[in-house]
This record gives sequence, structure tokens and C-alpha cells, in this order.
Amino acid sequence: MSTNQQFLVDVLEREKSSLVENWVLAASGPHAPAKVRSEAAEIFSAFLPAIQSADAQNSGSAAWQPVKSALERLSASRAAQGSTAGSTSAFVLALKQPIFEALQRELAADSHALVDAIGRVSFYVDALAQWTVDAYQRTREQLISRQQEELLELSTPVIKLWDGVLAVPMIGTLDSSRTQLVMESLLQRIVETESALAIIDITGVPTVDTLVAQHLLKTVTAIRLMGADCIICGIRPQIAQTIVHLGIDLNSVTTKATLADALALAMKRNGYVFTKTK
Repeated sequence: MSTNQQFLVDVLEREKSSLVENWVLAASGPHAPAKVRSEAAEIFSAFLPAIQSADAQNSGSAAWQPVKSALERLSASRAAQGSTAGSTSAFVLALKQPIFEALQRELAADSHALVDAIGRVSFYVDALAQWTVDAYQRTREQLISRQQEELLELSTPVIKLWDGVLAVPMIGTLDSSRTQLVMESLLQRIVETESALAIIDITGVPTVDTLVAQHLLKTVTAIRLMGADCIICGIRPQIAQTIVHLGIDLNSVTTKATLADALALAMKRNGYVFTKTK
């Protein structure tokens, strides 16, 4: 470790407590919650050993891994709270101000050493900020992906109507991933409930093209392979015309115009007889 590097490390270690406190003050103000101080202290504690290591200039070395892990936790916490990548990165960059002030006090009489120390600090803190942005983006993408999966599950519930009959009301556009999720959920519920009939209601599906029809046919085929049968309902006049124009063959599939018609057929197949009372 060079003399200048050792001097920088000595200053940071000697003034660690005040640097962390001034960092939090500069980034979040005097009323920052205790969690912010804890995050700052964790990052700074991991930062010091990294810049003391023989590979301090190599940001990809193992010495920097604890710092990256601390920044990943910070990014995950801020992303869950709804903070932006910019504000999260700005929090890390705010560390420069207290360090620069400390260096100016220590090196006021040596401008060359001060410039060198400021350059080193800028290099390190800029790297921390960049890692923070990268970690935030990864965390945000994972969060969005998980939310999308949860929304898909909520938008395609498999409902048990009565013994032996399931229903899947579908709303929105169908694509390969969503159809696969519907198929897996429906087949699993068929096994769990030992159902013999499934009703797929596409009333809420805005359009049906060749790809959507193929997805539906694959779902029907999978249901039949499980020993159950399927009724597709909710086929509006416009969708019926589209299917005819596309030349899609649904002759092998039981279809009904409305959910009420599908329920009536399902009841009939299960031996239920209903009479209207006066």
C-alpha cells in the first residue's frame, strides 16, 4: 500500500463515526431514521477493509464483495420502499462530502496530496454508486417479474363450482406464458379435486387470433389427456366470425356462447335437473 493510500485509510478509520454521521446528515437530513444510519455504518465498515487490501484498485476482487453485498441490501430495501435508482445512488454519492471536508482539514497545507486523496476517494465512491445502480436495477427487475407472476395468478383463478366441475374466467390478452400458467394451474386443480369437467370462460378476452386459438386447443388437449373434458364459453359474435375467417377448427371442442349456457350443460352432464317455480 502506498503512503498516500495509507494516509487516506488512517484518516477514514480515525474519523469513522463522524464521517458516517455527517454522511447520513448530508444525504437524509437531521431526522434520518435509525435504519439509514445502520445502512450507512454497514457500508462504511465494509468499505474500509476493501481499500486497505492489496487489490484495492481492482473492483472485481474478493475484497470488494462485502461492500457489494451491503449495497445490494441497500438497493433491495430502497426498491421495496419505492425509492428511485437515482435517489439511492445519490445517497451513496453523498459520502464524498464529509470525506472531502475531512481531507481538507488534514491536508490544507499540501495541495498535491489533497488532490491525490480526493481523486482516490472519487474513484472509490463513484464505483460504489455504480454498483448501487446496477444492484437496484437487478432488484427492481426481480420485483417487477415477481409482481407480474402474482398478477397472472390472480387474473387466472381456477374456481371449483361444485364437485367435479371447475371454471377458469380469463380476462385480458392471452400469450404463451399466460396460457402455460393457466394450463399448469388447471391441470393441478383437476388432479387435486378429481374433476371431470372444466369450463374456460373467455368472455373477458378482447381478441382471438390464430395463436390464441392454438393455445386454447393445447389446453383442451392437455385436459383430455388427464381424463377430463372441457367447455369453452364466452365466444361473442365478433370472435366467432374471426375464428371462421381464420379457418380455425374448433369442431372437436364443446363451445357455448355464454357462461350461463356452459353452466347449464355442465349441470345436465352431472345429472342435475332444475325446474322454475312460480
